[in-house]
Amino acid sequence: MPEVNADALRRNLRRYAFTVPWNLFLLTAGSLLVAFSIKSVAAPHGLLAGGVSGFALLGYYAVPKIDTSIWYFALNVPIIVLGLKMVSRRFVLYSLYGMAATSVFIGWIDYVLPLDDPWLAVIACGVTLGAGIGVALRSMGSTGGSDILAVIMREKLGMPIGRFEFLFNVVVFAAGFATMKLEVVLYSLAMNFLVSWVTDACLSMFSERRMALVISSRPDAVVQAVLHRLGRGATLLQARGGWSGEPRQVVMTVLNNIELKRLEELVYEIDPGAFLIMGSGFSVLGQGFAERKAY
Repeated sequence: MPEVNADALRRNLRRYAFTVPWNLFLLTAGSLLVAFSIKSVAAPHGLLAGGVSGFALLGYYAVPKIDTSIWYFALNVPIIVLGLKMVSRRFVLYSLYGMAATSVFIGWIDYVLPLDDPWLAVIACGVTLGAGIGVALRSMGSTGGSDILAVIMREKLGMPIGRFEFLFNVVVFAAGFATMKLEVVLYSLAMNFLVSWVTDACLSMFSERRMALVISSRPDAVVQAVLHRLGRGATLLQARGGWSGEPRQVVMTVLNNIELKRLEELVYEIDPGAFLIMGSGFSVLGQGFAERKAY
């Protein structure tokens, strides 16, 4: 009974992840973090963020009378129109909310993080901005800007989002080199490397899966343990020993990080002479794991 309830709970949580309230919550939280990093850290310390927010900061540095929020909103309007035509109405509506929330938060926040050391400002802005982008991208939308363009390029040309973001930021920092001090641009480059790392960490925190291959003399017992004690699926692969030439059955299963140690204990409890291979970094779509996120 507990296993059935656990499976039902997992299914309900996965369904809830596609609901409007949850997506709006993620976009609101992400927008608040992005706005805080830009208004409270990046702008007061003269740092340059990547993406459209970077162009918004460049506009603010050039014309301080126009607030960063106005620059951000104005630059996003044509991108939203382009996304409406080339992606989907749902994605654009969510992104429009994220863009509007970010603009409102940027205009609303007037707190400046009191940091004198520029490296502390780099770390604070990098972590906060990366977390905000990562949280927002876990929804069905984004905070607007280059994220929309990246999705368009992936959907139409198959270009990875990370590659497009890198190329877009090359243009941003080229403009920064032309108008800002070299020292500030180099600090900003370091900050954006941190932003990229934190964003990837947020996106993979709850979605990374591990594949395990078990070569054992008791494959059926291992399969039963995976099915009934871990509550996961398993597949038997037909293989042949490279040295002996003998036919073997290899158990393949996919788990999360918490279940990996339990699998190890179960396998060696069943067969102390088993051979266990565990891989990391897999993103798994399908029953029991994540569903495909269609924009």
